[in-house]
Amino acid sequence: MTTIYAVANQKGGVGKTTTAINLAAALAALDRRVLLVDCDPQGNATRGLGAQASPPHLYHVLTGDVAAAAAIRPSGFPNLDLLPAERDLVGVEVEFVGLAGWERRLEERLAPAVGGYEVVFLDCPPSLGHLTVLALVAADSVLVPLQCEYFALEGLSELVATVGRIADALNAGLGIDGILLTMYDDRMKLTRDVEAEVRAHFGDAVFRTVVPRNVRLAEAPSHGRPILQYDIKSRGAEAYLALARELAGRER
Repeated sequence: MTTIYAVANQKGGVGKTTTAINLAAALAALDRRVLLVDCDPQGNATRGLGAQASPPHLYHVLTGDVAAAAAIRPSGFPNLDLLPAERDLVGVEVEFVGLAGWERRLEERLAPAVGGYEVVFLDCPPSLGHLTVLALVAADSVLVPLQCEYFALEGLSELVATVGRIADALNAGLGIDGILLTMYDDRMKLTRDVEAEVRAHFGDAVFRTVVPRNVRLAEAPSHGRPILQYDIKSRGAEAYLALARELAGRER
């Protein structure tokens, strides 16, 4: 059975794409068959895996020009495939306006291709526009990377409301089933305060694993590699491996 996770947070700079890439790679390292779908016109997940955003990519899948299977390619990391994105994808925000049933387009286009994967990650753009809605409708669950700062908490409430609306109207049962604290620094009182508030409010939905601030983790995307390939001994690699094990344990 395939589980599809939307990795979402409308606030930028919280470690969303870093999480999508490295959690996908960590699960792949645990011998799961994983697909990462780059749903962001910025294409950061695509470049973060060292891939070229040459056609076909997600835009061509959504418009029906090609089947999803034709756009999926190996990532270069064992057990991990990629459906890339390019800036053309921003056209969806305009072209899908008024199009009947557009909300289910990603779900419908991916369905024939995902059966061979155990886990699919949809890396959402840092907004709550059409592309994020498409991902939320296609997903079984939402994972939220959350930076330990005050404004991140404010944005979380807006995302919770959006997920609730999608669940009510288009995807019954959808919920925020995983919140990941990122850029974690327990030397800072603000970090500890944010953690306490999030855990008090969301309980077991918050992963025990936290992702620390880590220079090697920040460097890895510029080399087009997941942290497990770039520096497997780094604290960032250890954190994402621990997160992958925790997520796998939840699925049992």
